[in-house]
Amino acid sequence: MARRRKDSRTRSQSLGRKPRRRKGPGGVAVPRPFSVRNSTIQGKGAFAWRWIPAGTRIIEYTGERITEDESDSRYDDDSMERHHTFLFSVDDEIVIDAGVGGNEARFINHSCDPNCEAIDERGRIFIEAIRDIAPGEELFYDYGYELDEPLTPSLVRQYPCYCGTANCRGTILALPE
Repeated sequence: MARRRKDSRTRSQSLGRKPRRRKGPGGVAVPRPFSVRNSTIQGKGAFAWRWIPAGTRIIEYTGERITEDESDSRYDDDSMERHHTFLFSVDDEIVIDAGVGGNEARFINHSCDPNCEAIDERGRIFIEAIRDIAPGEELFYDYGYELDEPLTPSLVRQYPCYCGTANCRGTILALPE
């Protein structure tokens, strides 16, 4: 059995206290425009450390690509007191589990009044700014989580939203139109 070498980064670096570098045009290393730290909304959050103009592609949401059935077996919502996963549904068959091999995109929290959106580009998910984002501002997108069952007050409580915006719907669930 092959052993994986431990990553040489320190724990604080892997949590994004120093902006991670990625390859930009021409293979030049470019730091991410955000870092990860504690959020007042939920656990960890992603915070801009420089201006991010509207339309900027910020990061790809990565992780292990699994089936819907595999995601259901890994995370049993019924047994959770409160829903918490790093899953992103790509389509009816494929789910990205950022809890396994995912990157810092998994720390972008939900808001009912987001400054980012998730873009599906041929099965790859990218987070893009939908308005200018100031340094220090937390990054958010609307999770719009969909369930295959009728919404009940109990389900809404299981999937709470803590964004506190004026138009907060009180849940990360997508409400019926």
